[in-house]
Amino acid sequence: MTDVSKVQQLDLNLLKVFESIYQEQNMSRAAEVLHITPSAVSHALKRLREYLGDPLFQRSNNRMLPTPACQRMAPQIIDNLTRLRQILQHWGEFQPLNSQHHFRLGIHYALEPSILPRLAKKLAECAPNATFASVKVDRENLTRELGVGHIDMAFDVALPLKPPVLHTKLIDGEFCVLMRKGHPLEHNLTQKTYFAAKHIGVSHRPSGAAAEDILFQQQGLSRRISIRCQNYYAAKAMLIESDFLLTVPYILGNELMGGIEQADCLSQVPMPVRLTNIETHLYWHKNTEHDEALSWFRQILISLI
Repeated sequence: MTDVSKVQQLDLNLLKVFESIYQEQNMSRAAEVLHITPSAVSHALKRLREYLGDPLFQRSNNRMLPTPACQRMAPQIIDNLTRLRQILQHWGEFQPLNSQHHFRLGIHYALEPSILPRLAKKLAECAPNATFASVKVDRENLTRELGVGHIDMAFDVALPLKPPVLHTKLIDGEFCVLMRKGHPLEHNLTQKTYFAAKHIGVSHRPSGAAAEDILFQQQGLSRRISIRCQNYYAAKAMLIESDFLLTVPYILGNELMGGIEQADCLSQVPMPVRLTNIETHLYWHKNTEHDEALSWFRQILISLI
């Protein structure tokens, strides 16, 4: 029985000697292949025998023949040494078609329907063995989350972040208004009628203004939020049976307009009051700027927009 504690202390260089003796079946030829002396080969084999508790090889004339245990285990050891060399030869390289990399993307839940289906399709085409996870964005700790690798990058609205967090703007989007087909304001939405109407506000936070309301406040404007919910699809369902209005970025409005049976029950109308465009950025940590896998993933995300 092999002493496990000894194996854990094994000098992996001894396996190179083992590989050469097994392949050459001769101590002198193994020494030539390894560019060391026959004495060094003999010493290494002695140490390996002590570690593994097996003779490993037995002399027969000028040949070193493997023991039964050696014959059984050698192919696996040599195969793993070969794989290790291949990995090290491609150190830092990223090959999408063969990669099993797992990507973690921080993304606001409202943006998932617009981004994730296209991302899944793209990865299936370019990196079929890669996987990804969508993770809730923790804006207050985003620098740390990126720095320690809890997420690889984040997709979110413009945030006041500085290096070591880097970012690029992907979307500079206008807002639009969603309402049911046949709504009294469908063809008569003005600034006055917009602010007189009842609105649905969407936010996953228990209190505080939604993004568009913050922009209204900057202009000294406010609207009447009659219902506040956490999910845009819940808001969409309420629109179909009511006279409420829902204000969303166009990218999200386009997503909400399609994909379900009730899509022809809604109208998408331009905003009657000018709001500052809402920017969406891609964020990543400076430490991952030149990582091949993450650079590739970053370009994939940029190409989706």
